[in-house]
Amino acid sequence: MTCPAGQVTQIRFHDDGGGIASFGKACATCPLAGQCTTNKGGRTITIHPHEEVLQAHKAEQQDPDWQDDYKANRPKVERKIGHLTRKQWGGRKARTRGVLRVITDVVTRSAAVNLGRLHVLGVQWDGAAWTAGP
Repeated sequence: MTCPAGQVTQIRFHDDGGGIASFGKACATCPLAGQCTTNKGGRTITIHPHEEVLQAHKAEQQDPDWQDDYKANRPKVERKIGHLTRKQWGGRKARTRGVLRVITDVVTRSAAVNLGRLHVLGVQWDGAAWTAGP
């Protein structure tokens, strides 16, 4: 692993495939340390066990088709997550105690958001089947 100042250190690999690279003492006298890290013990870089997969996905995200698809769908998903965390519904805090009650609360909120979305889309129950609106 090479830092921005050109210092080189070895990656110490873990059993799970990940690893860690620590520049430690080299950062103490480095003029770029302030741009690199705020850690008093020097810069430390963690290597994820699936780093190759992560880098492949990052490269894929540079494709304009991928970016167009992301921009078309992502705002809708983020908006729905925002609806679930609205302040009037308790915000980001559980409104109840106990795992079962919290799960029930989240499922109920999710169902309400989904039903609201179906209404906006014009989906209705006609007594025998669900039908889409115009």
